[in-house]
Formats: sequence, C-alpha cells, structure tokens
Amino acid sequence: MRVAIRGIYTTALTRLFSEAGHEVVQATAPIEERFEREFSDGPADLACETSRDRQGVSLSGVPEAVEEAKRLLAVGRDAFIWEDPTPLGAVFEGRVEGTRGGGAVVSLPEGRGYLPFDDAEGYVEAGDELRVQVTELAAPWDEDDPRLTTTIRARTPGGLAALEKGQSGIDAPDAETAGLVDLLSVEIPEEWGVSLGRRARGASLDDLNEALSRVTTLAEEYGDGGANPYASAWCWFGRESRFSLDGVRREITATMAGHHRIKAGSNRASDAVDFAEALCEPTAFPFDAVASQFGPRAGDELAIEHGKPGGRVITLGRGEVIEYDPEGSITLRREMTPGGSYDALGTSRESGDVAITTLKEGRWWYPTVYRDDDGESKGTYVNVCTPVELFPTSARYVDLHVDVIKHPDGRVERVDDDELAEAVGAGLVGEELAEKARGVAAAIERALD
Repeated sequence: MRVAIRGIYTTALTRLFSEAGHEVVQATAPIEERFEREFSDGPADLACETSRDRQGVSLSGVPEAVEEAKRLLAVGRDAFIWEDPTPLGAVFEGRVEGTRGGGAVVSLPEGRGYLPFDDAEGYVEAGDELRVQVTELAAPWDEDDPRLTTTIRARTPGGLAALEKGQSGIDAPDAETAGLVDLLSVEIPEEWGVSLGRRARGASLDDLNEALSRVTTLAEEYGDGGANPYASAWCWFGRESRFSLDGVRREITATMAGHHRIKAGSNRASDAVDFAEALCEPTAFPFDAVASQFGPRAGDELAIEHGKPGGRVITLGRGEVIEYDPEGSITLRREMTPGGSYDALGTSRESGDVAITTLKEGRWWYPTVYRDDDGESKGTYVNVCTPVELFPTSARYVDLHVDVIKHPDGRVERVDDDELAEAVGAGLVGEELAEKARGVAAAIERALD
C-alpha cells in the first residue's frame, strides 16, 4: 500500500511502513533528506496524521490499508487502537438535534457530528434531515465531535486530488499544474469541480491520472447514494510505545531519549527537541530539564486525565503540585467536594477532605491518599495503569481497571479484576498488557499488606 504520513511521528512511521514493504508517498523535504532518497508524490491508500494533541495518530483510507496500519502501529503494550464509526469522507443521512455555538449538532447512525453554519447549504434548524459528509475526525479521547459539511467532496487519502459537487473548473496550486488536467485521460463528471493539493505540483502525469480516476469513481458512488469506501481508526501511544518509536527513529537519525514523549507535550517542547538533537543526543530521558522548561513544577496546576481502554478520557480533577522531584515524580494536592463516598473505599467524602496523589513518570501505578481536615487517613487508592506521562498541564495514562486499596483500618483489598477480564474479552486490552497489570497489582498488594 501507499501511505502519506504527517506529524511528530513521521520519521519513525516512515521507517516502520517502509520496512514492512509499503511505499511512503508525498514525503516532505526533511524526510527525503533524512532517508537520503526521493519519494513519489502519487496518491495514497492511507493517510496517517498526528492528532491535534500529539497523543497518537489517525488512520484514514481503504479498509485493507487501515487494517494493515493497525497491525504495524501496535508498537508497545500501551498502544491502544480504536475504530472510528464516522470515517473521514463518509456520507450520512443525519438529523439536526439542535444548535451549539455557530453550528448544528447532527445525529448520525452511530454517534453525532458538528455542522458549522458556514459549511451548511441554506438555513438549518432542529428536526432538519440532511445529507452530510465528515470533513474532520475527532479522537475518541477528545471531547469534540467530528466536523461535517453539506458539500460533498470525493478525495484521495492525503489530499492529492479531490472533486467537489456543485462546482466547476480547476483549483490548483498554480496555472501550470491546472493545465495538466487537460492532458489526462480522465473524464470529470458534470457538476463536479477539480481541486488539486499542493503536492500535485510535483506529481507525475501518471500519478495525477490515477488520483483523478480514483476520485471520479468515488464521486459516481456518492451520486448513486454510496456512503464511503474508506475506513478510519485511531491509535493512542502510551509512554512505552513512544520510547519504542524512539528506537525505530534512532535507526535513521540522531534521536534523544524520550524524543516522542517530549514532543507530545507541547509545540514549544517539540521545537526544543529539534534544537537539542541538532547539537547532541542525550542518552537518558531528561525529565528535569524538560519539566524545568515546560512544566510541571511546584505550584503549577495539573489535571489527571484518566484514559479508559474504550477510548474515552475522564478528567479526575485538577490540583496543585506541592512537591517536585527532579528524578521524575510530583505530588499533587486536590481539595475534594463533599458528598457521596470514595470509590471502593466506602468512606464518606466530607468538607475539608483532600486527596494527595503521587505521580511518577513511567510508573505503572500511582497512589492517592485521602485525608480529612485533621490530617487523618480515610484510605489509600492505588490505580494500576499504563506508564504515567507528566505533561506540562496534565498527567496522562490509560486505566487498566484492576486496583489495590488500603482501608483506614489497614485492611488491603484488590478490586476490579473482573472489569479487566471483561476488557480483555471485549478486545479492548491485550492479554500481555493484562498480565502486566495483574503482576503490578499483585506486587502492590504484597507491599501494602
């Protein structure tokens, strides 16, 4: 297959796909320089793009290509992959639920999407039934909805060429590239305009001919009521997976320890990595240097972003960093709101209670001690999870269900093994990862008993 790759994981993924016998296309100049060869600008079967928050990648393309990519991207025990029920480019019959901000919330066969009024043809109100197309995906760990439009476009993965319904003429990077369309053997269907991406400037006539042939066939399918021949999926990389990708990238170019982990933190951190690697190659993950520049540090506010194996992320709350260890750990203090009880512990949650959480970069668990306003312990909850990552504004991981608790009377209890077993049975957690979680839980149980 042919794959177009964009984002902070590009070098490592170019290596992975190439080693597996696949062709990387539409590569940027830095990638061509790094791999010391030229890449084709032809149409892709698959587009692989880094998510907006840099935590993983989206996959969109022909179903066979998406399946192969899912296999290749399982680079670590803490890599999670989820199907997207609203693939990029998919066309649905939707119903407007209501409005939000500058657009409409549209109910789809599976889930919902967001239609900006600027992307809608005509006036839109609740109860309208519309034919819409997905133009922008939303990661399962993100709170956003996929973005929709009522203008139907047929496009190749990677954006080399597209046809837009209701338009005419040719939209191209320059007049010379636009003139090439007249030399091709493809017959553009009526009432569809041609749009060529900037990569079309360097594409061969054969590549352009193939790309326009593909989108012409797709346009005909849309016209006949077809939904979409493409599939989409998401891959979330955990800390262990990011370090695995570091190793792949290191085979091609100088790569500091924690390259992808740091780049995933922020755009500023990403730029700093590029600068550091241009000067030297640190051999160990420089947590203190990274946190000193970008956070978290003592006094900062940090959110605990609790990922679930099904793809959702729940923010457990935000607290103040009250202790910072340059070796890679922080202590977080959160003031608790009264009402109800603490999960599994059963002790009541009262006014004046605080939660003291210690999070260590790379560790497969973290403890939270709940205390009342007199400082007395109301129990300890140890969460077992994929390796913790301490980003500038949040701690991130994926919960592995099984946990260990210590009651105020000293009794130690292991909980939620059944939920982990269910997640394994549902295909959400791999058996190797589950065994790691059980082993971690057993070790914690012994240490606390």
